[in-house]
Amino acid sequence: MKFQIRQLEAFRAVAENGSITKAAEVLGVSQPAVSRLMSDFSKSVGFELFQRRRGVLEPTTDSRYLLAEVSRILDRLDHLDDLRRDIAERKSGHIRVACLPGFATSHLPGVLVDFLSDRPGVTVTLEPDRPERILEWIIGEQYDCGITDGFAGHPATDATDVPIRSVLIMPKGHPLESKPLLTPADIRNEKLIHSRRDSPFFRQLERAFADDGAEMNSWIEVRQFTAACTIVAQGHGVSVVSALDAEQYRGKGIAIRPFAPQINHRLSILRPVTGNASPLVFDFIKAFTDSLAPFTATPNTARSRR
Repeated sequence: MKFQIRQLEAFRAVAENGSITKAAEVLGVSQPAVSRLMSDFSKSVGFELFQRRRGVLEPTTDSRYLLAEVSRILDRLDHLDDLRRDIAERKSGHIRVACLPGFATSHLPGVLVDFLSDRPGVTVTLEPDRPERILEWIIGEQYDCGITDGFAGHPATDATDVPIRSVLIMPKGHPLESKPLLTPADIRNEKLIHSRRDSPFFRQLERAFADDGAEMNSWIEVRQFTAACTIVAQGHGVSVVSALDAEQYRGKGIAIRPFAPQINHRLSILRPVTGNASPLVFDFIKAFTDSLAPFTATPNTARSRR
C-alpha cells in the first residue's frame, strides 16, 4: 500500500478543519484537488475516512486511529525538512575535532564558542591527544579534522600548514623586559625552558644560538609551549614559544617580547583525504585558520599540502 505525502496532508487538513473547502484554503489548492486526494486515499486504505454530521466532516472511528499516526508521520517530515534546511545553512550537524592537549585548554575553546554561537543545531566532540594518535585518528577517518604540529605529511591526509611566529617570554619585572627586541646572545645566561630536542622548533632555536655565537643554557625540556608559559608565569626561567600560546598568558605574570631571528612554529590542520567532509567541517577549519591570523609569521601564509 503506497500513499502520497499530499494525500496524508489533505487527510489531516480535512480532519482538522471539518470541510473540503477550508482544507483547500489551508493547503493552497483547489477543492476538486482535495476531493480527489481524499477519494484516492480512501480507496487505498479500504474504508471510509469521514462522515458528515451537522454539516461538518468528522473522522470515522477507523480513521481516527489512522489520523494519529498520519500526524506523527507529517510532524517527522516537517522535522526532516527543518533538519535539511539547517544542514544546508550549516546550522545543524556534528563535527569531531582532535587536537594537541594545549589547544584543548587555551585557544581552541574560544574559537569553538564563537563558531557555535550562531549554529544552535551543531554539536562538537573535542579530543586532545599526542600528534601520533591524532594522525592515526585522521587516517582512520575517526575524526573530521586534527590540529597538530611537526606534521611531516601523509598520503591519506590533506593538511593546511600555518606558520606561527615566535616570541620570547620572561617573568614580569625581569631586567630584560626593558629591551624591545631580544636575541640568543641576550639570553645566553638565562635558564632556558625549551621544546623537546627532537622537535623541528628546537632545531631552529639551536641553530639560531649557534649562528649568534651564543651557548644555550638549557634548563627544562617540555613537550607543550603551555608548560613553558606556566613555569615562566610562576617566575622561573625564560622561553621562546609560539605567539599563540604566549597570548593565552598575557596579563598572568609574563612579559612578551619579539625574538630575532624569527623562528616559526608550524601548525598543521589535518583532515582525511578520502573522507566525505561536510561543508560544516570546512567552515570550522576556515574559522580556526582565520583565528590564527594575528599570530601568523606572515599574513595569509596558510598552505595546503597532502
